[in-house]
Amino acid sequence: MTQPLAIAVVHLDESCLGNGQKGETPGGAGGLIETATKSGVQRRDFFLHAADTTNNRMALASGIAALQLLAGKGQRMRVLLVSDSEYLVKGMREWVPAWKARGWTRKGGPIENLPLWQQLVSSAGKHEVEWTWVRGHRGHAKNEYANDLAVAAATEQHTSDGAIPSGFETWLMAKRGRGQYLEYDADAAYTRLADRLARGDAIELRDVE
Repeated sequence: MTQPLAIAVVHLDESCLGNGQKGETPGGAGGLIETATKSGVQRRDFFLHAADTTNNRMALASGIAALQLLAGKGQRMRVLLVSDSEYLVKGMREWVPAWKARGWTRKGGPIENLPLWQQLVSSAGKHEVEWTWVRGHRGHAKNEYANDLAVAAATEQHTSDGAIPSGFETWLMAKRGRGQYLEYDADAAYTRLADRLARGDAIELRDVE
């Protein structure tokens, strides 16, 4: 009997300071990786930086980094990637299949960030991946936490040494001290998404928020 795939839920965000402006635009990306263990939900963080980039490039980089880190566990996983980047989510769900069918070309001209898209597709091939969009800056706890990781990485220009122990619980406690997220159950939110993923259900915005 085939063993069910282990499940990971990853919340991603990206930042680019001065995006679209002249001169260097430092960027960052961050992610919160959640998996189930016998002792409960295990959380890990990662973050990365670039000296001169764009929001879109950092969104792609966040997906690549997450999938490569999970591949480092040596097993194929079922992964839900949640991001507020429509560029990333719509690209992987809608654009990429058409581009690949046309030999990595598009009708409107060259594909922007093509090497990153191809690297992301290669990384996604190591797992069974579902891509879901969430509205950014709307108070979603894990999206806001990933945003804070990304902004810090962009501001301080630092990259984590792989996936590191998460600071999410400490972050959440600080927010609750200011009256936020008092009713939020982070473990239940993970379990709800993981259960849907295990059943093979499509996961949409209403399931994440």
